[in-house]
Amino acid sequence: MNPRTRRILEFVLDNLVWFMLLFVLAIFSAFVPNYFQLGIFANIIEASSVLGVMSIGLALVIIAGHMDLSVESVAALAAMAVGILFCSAGIGYGYQIHPEWLMVPVSIAVALAVGGIIGLFNGYLIVKAKMNAFIITLASYIWVRGLVLAISGGRSAQDLAPAIRWFGIQRLLGLPLTAWIAIGCFVVFSLIMAKTPFGRHLVMIGGNETATFRAGIRVTRNLILAFVLAGAIAGLSGWLLAVRTSGATANLGIGLLFNAFAAVVIGGVSLKGGVGSLPGVYAGVLLLSAINTAINLMGLPANFTQVIHGLLVLAAVMLDTFKQTIRQRLA
Repeated sequence: MNPRTRRILEFVLDNLVWFMLLFVLAIFSAFVPNYFQLGIFANIIEASSVLGVMSIGLALVIIAGHMDLSVESVAALAAMAVGILFCSAGIGYGYQIHPEWLMVPVSIAVALAVGGIIGLFNGYLIVKAKMNAFIITLASYIWVRGLVLAISGGRSAQDLAPAIRWFGIQRLLGLPLTAWIAIGCFVVFSLIMAKTPFGRHLVMIGGNETATFRAGIRVTRNLILAFVLAGAIAGLSGWLLAVRTSGATANLGIGLLFNAFAAVVIGGVSLKGGVGSLPGVYAGVLLLSAINTAINLMGLPANFTQVIHGLLVLAAVMLDTFKQTIRQRLA
């Protein structure tokens, strides 16, 4: 095979999810009534903001060869913390900060801190204490959700402070600011993964942790940082949830974990570690959102969503195996 054909084939393999997204959008635009319009495409991007941000942190850990099942519960806890502090109804205390614009960065800092602390806890047990990532993060998934129920008493925080809620209302170039935050996160972390030693080291660790350690790279530090980032990013997705719902409930975000895993796998991140890109993950998130939108427009039962997502994950795993086989033949 000549070098040009090889490059074209590798480009197609690396960006297969984007071709899938374009194909799905074309099919839905042709056959689903009222689908092909700018407002629908804007809604697809808007609806994917929370899931998109959560998927970033999950992708970082999986690329590094590990697992984090706690991100959904972490997002719920961060949302509840923001709701309790800055909501004025329900269980909210309604704290005020002057000037009011400071409430936005302070509330984001609260969400990031909540998520980062839990990520540090998970990372220390997994990396330093050498405990199984699946078991530790599954336990965190359970106890953190339990903590949300405990501190809320099953009640909700309502009426988020106007200065924070403003982010869920204001639009820029047809998209809400929450969507732009998600896009900005993907851009920033895509650059980090592609252009910084930390990003390259995560890929190396996921590919072969022992060889990376022998190469003199600080595996422990990088892995713990990956878990801290996954927790903090999940916290930010919780902040976005609170902004979108103007508060927080005890069951907020249930089901997001499975959708995040679906988006990451569909986006081309290998569960074996060492393979994947964040732009591909964003395409996976948009693909799920596009399918959900089509199902809603066609008036199909919501149960169809889970069936299709499950089949997409199965197809993505099969495609991942297929791509690895082709790459081995190209090597």
